[in-house]
Amino acid sequence: MIKEYTLRLLPQQAANEATLKDYIAREEGYRMSELTHVRVLKRSIDARQRTVYVNLKLRVYINEQPTDDAFEHTHYPDVASAPRQAIVVGAGPGGLFAALRLIELGVRPIVLERGKNVHDRKKDLASISRTQTVDEESNYCFGEGGAGAYSDGKLYTRSKKRGNTLKILNVLCQHGASTNILADAHPHIGTDKLPRVIENIRNTIISCGGEVLFQTRMTSLIIDDSQQVVGVRAIQSTTDKELTFSGPVILATGHSARDVYRYLHQAGIQLEAKGIAVGVRLEHPSHLIDQIQYHSAQGRGHYLPAAEYSFVTQVDGRGVYSFCMCPGGFVIPAATGSEQLVVNGMSPASRGTQWSNSGMVVELHPDDVSTDQHPLCVMEYQEQLERLCWQQGNRKQTAPAQRMADFVNNKLSATLPPSSYAPGLVSSPLHFWLPAPISHRLQQAFRRFGQMSRGFLTNDAQLIAIETRTSSPVRIIRHPDTLQHLHIQGLFPCGEGAGYAGGIVSAAVDGERCAEALAGQYK
Repeated sequence: MIKEYTLRLLPQQAANEATLKDYIAREEGYRMSELTHVRVLKRSIDARQRTVYVNLKLRVYINEQPTDDAFEHTHYPDVASAPRQAIVVGAGPGGLFAALRLIELGVRPIVLERGKNVHDRKKDLASISRTQTVDEESNYCFGEGGAGAYSDGKLYTRSKKRGNTLKILNVLCQHGASTNILADAHPHIGTDKLPRVIENIRNTIISCGGEVLFQTRMTSLIIDDSQQVVGVRAIQSTTDKELTFSGPVILATGHSARDVYRYLHQAGIQLEAKGIAVGVRLEHPSHLIDQIQYHSAQGRGHYLPAAEYSFVTQVDGRGVYSFCMCPGGFVIPAATGSEQLVVNGMSPASRGTQWSNSGMVVELHPDDVSTDQHPLCVMEYQEQLERLCWQQGNRKQTAPAQRMADFVNNKLSATLPPSSYAPGLVSSPLHFWLPAPISHRLQQAFRRFGQMSRGFLTNDAQLIAIETRTSSPVRIIRHPDTLQHLHIQGLFPCGEGAGYAGGIVSAAVDGERCAEALAGQYK
């Protein structure tokens, strides 16, 4: 017999399968031996009141075992001999899920990734802190898995109307992610677990007859006389050999491929400037955030996860909000080239570090940074801010930082608290050198957030500059129905880098949509 229950429990009652079985047995009159399995279908934490509860939807198996996996499988056929092939530029979530969907639809994908595979990429990430230099082709943004591979693996999205987000989660489970992501209200895989999932996806693509080529950077599109993309040219960085690939193109380069944006603009392919958000990483001791969010001096205790938060307000007509919150995580260096300093956040699966951080960013529109509405104006503004931050950080990857209350009160911090940011910090007057529209709005927002959540505005927290890579500064114009570029057939701008997604799941959904549109064009 199988029954489903919707429950509201204390954290210790919802701690694991054994405690859930004990609760159900007592409440429903079963013997413990009769409860053979409990599957969590939905789980969320309600910390709005003094007493914290866990909301659960459970499927309970009584005197029988589950006959299915906790996730749905997708079948991927062999396309090694398929008559149709497509080029996927970029091996982030948009590109990888585009390739998987192409295989489902009988199209052979060739994936070109400018960076290294997810295993070799780790060495280049570690060297940033050690050498204070950034490999321009292998870093926190470029390489297998894209920017999402080393930024916590957060899977929450509001873009559920764009496509089948549940399928994306199931495919991730099929490739090794925990089935907890199917149940949790704010699912995440963890920076330490996600690389293995990405590697398994690559192995599926290859075993089905597709190709995945690393350290192979697209240099140009091949466009015939009828204004149709029929392939790409690329260069292999290990040999400096130029390669040519034939087929329609899904362009999923991620939000930091500035060389691609410049090439597209020079080639006359229609782009437009897109708004972004700019600010800082705000880092608190995780125990302090636990105390605030769980309304307890003891913090999370033994049964609750590291606490999350979400803030949003309006200051002078622009939104100011928390972004990509990483409980129990790290602040990381996310630049993609020399003379840049950019920070981001990530968390391991356990979310067990002594710090919690979040982007705190101010909404910017194209007309906030330029009057001429040049397609690359927001990108160029990003670059200026990152160069300025690099100069303030002693022209290395040591990041400028300031205690939170000092920033609000326009004071230089004499000392800085310990931080998770491995390359190191330097005390800096962020209130002075950040552009006034950004610093003023952050100051006002922090005052409001401190009133909303007592203890949040504190000198035990610090701002680490600068967070600029929140989304793409460019949108590559495409037709809303065919998903092809408005004027160039055979080119499918895809995912976050093209300006049509914001995060792992929404980029993956957009990758699937582009694959479907491409396969439909073949038919």
